[in-house]
This record gives sequence, structure tokens and C-alpha cells, in this order.
Amino acid sequence: MKKNIGMVDKTVRIALAALAVVLYFLGVVKGTLALVVLIIAIILVVTSLINFCPIWALFGWSTDKKKE
Repeated sequence: MKKNIGMVDKTVRIALAALAVVLYFLGVVKGTLALVVLIIAIILVVTSLINFCPIWALFGWSTDKKKE
């Protein structure tokens, strides 16, 4: 896998995941929507940790500033 997530993208993904988890634990989202939000949060964290987003790769996009 070629790295395609930059630092800003990574920070935004982790912040959105944290917000999703907070909304879940505060009870703002409930039921099926809560599960969907948590799954999206997990995906955001995992893609941030591995520095690779399959959707970005599908479209040929990269937010990583480093050129290989």
C-alpha cells in the first residue's frame, strides 16, 4: 500500500472519529445510527493509523505532500 494520507488529513480523521465517539457516549446518536457512526469512527482511525485510504486510492487522490 502506498501512503496517500497526509498529516492534515490524518488529524481531521482522528478529530472526526473522536467527535463521533463523544456523540455516541453522550447519547446524541442512538440505535442503528449510533452503530453506523461508531463503524465510521473505527474506519477513520484505522485509515489514519495505516496512512492509507482505499477511497483516495480508487480515485487516484493523495493528501500526502511527500513525493516518492
